[in-house]
Amino acid sequence: MTQFRRSRDLVCYWKDGAFVLHNYASGRVLAMSARTVELLDHFDDWRSAGEFSKRSGLPRGEVKRLLASMVRTTLLQSSNTPPSARESALTRWGAWNPVAGFFHQATRDVRFLDPIDVNRGLRRKARADPPPSPVKRYPHAKAFELPRVVARGEFPQVLLSRRTWRQFARRRLPLDSLAALLGLTGGVQQWAKLPQQGDFVMKTSPSGGGRHPIELYVWARSVEGLAPGLYHYAGDRHRLERVKAQRRHGSVERYLPQQFWYEGAAAIVFFSAVYERYLWKYTYPRAYRATLVEAGHQCQTFCLVATWLGLAPFCSMALADSEIEHDLGLDGISESVIYAAGVGVRPHGAAVRSKPAGFPPLRVRSNNRVIAE
Repeated sequence: MTQFRRSRDLVCYWKDGAFVLHNYASGRVLAMSARTVELLDHFDDWRSAGEFSKRSGLPRGEVKRLLASMVRTTLLQSSNTPPSARESALTRWGAWNPVAGFFHQATRDVRFLDPIDVNRGLRRKARADPPPSPVKRYPHAKAFELPRVVARGEFPQVLLSRRTWRQFARRRLPLDSLAALLGLTGGVQQWAKLPQQGDFVMKTSPSGGGRHPIELYVWARSVEGLAPGLYHYAGDRHRLERVKAQRRHGSVERYLPQQFWYEGAAAIVFFSAVYERYLWKYTYPRAYRATLVEAGHQCQTFCLVATWLGLAPFCSMALADSEIEHDLGLDGISESVIYAAGVGVRPHGAAVRSKPAGFPPLRVRSNNRVIAE
C-alpha cells in the first residue's frame, strides 16, 4: 500500500504577503494556504491516503488527486518513489539541516547581471542613498597612536603588492609556476596521527580540528606542457588527475558569468568543500561557516603565492555552481564548489588595471598612517 510523508527538506516563511513553503532539495517555492499546512502536519510520518480520507472527510478520488499534486510539487514523498539524489545527499547532512542545508541550496546558481549596467545603477543609487562608511570609529573613546609599520623585507612587500589583475599576457603559464601555486596552497606538507582517529593532513592554512575539507580543481587553459581541461589536484601526491579533457579552453564566462575581463587567464582553480570531513566531527550547523572561511584561507594563500611568483592573480565568488560541478562530476551537496581563483602571466610593461573598459578608473591614494615611507 502506497504511503506518504512530508518532505524533510521544507522551510516556511512569509514573503510579499504570502505564506511560502520552500523545498530546498528540489528548489520548489510555493505559496500555501493554512489548509495545506494542516495537511502536511498530518503527514509528519508515513501514512496512507485512506487514513487522510477518513480524517478529512474528503472523497478518496479527491484525496488521491490532491496527494499526487503534492508529490509532484515535492511537498510530499511517496513510498513508491525512491528519494532523489539531492534528497539522499542532504539526508547525510543530518543535524546541519535545515539551517545549513537551506542556506547552501538557496544561495546557489544566482543569475548574475551585466556588471556595467550594475555599476551605472550603483552610481545612481549613491546619489540618493550613499554607501555606508568603509571604516568604523569610536569618536568618544580615548585613542592611542601606534608606530607606523616598517615594511622592509620580501614578505611585507608581497602583501602590499597583491592586487586583482584583469589583464594578462598571451604567454602560457609555466608548469613549475602552477606546481608552486598548488603545492603551497593545497599541498599536504606533513602528516599527523591521533590514536583511534587516524591520519590528519597539515597544510599551509589552518583548519578546524585538522579536518581540511577543501579540495582544488584546475581548469588548465594555457599552461605549458598541460593539455586544456579540468584536473583534480591530489595534494598528498602532488600531481594532477585529469577529470575532463577539452580540445579548446572555452569562454571563461561559462564558469564565471559576466566576468569577461578574466578571459585571458591561463588557469583557474576551483575550491570545493567535502562536507563529510566536517560532519564526521562537528554535528552543529555552525560548522558550515568554517568551510567557507577555509576556502578563503587557501584562496588568499593562492593570491599571495602568485604575487610572490610575479604572476597576475584574481579571485571570484561569482560562480556558475551547477555548470562547474556538472563538468567536475560533483553532486553539489556532498561536495560543492564554493570559490575560484585564477592566474595568468603579467602583461609586459602594463600597469595593473583594476577595472576593465566600461568602468570609471579608480583614483588611488596612499594611507601613510599605516606604512612608514
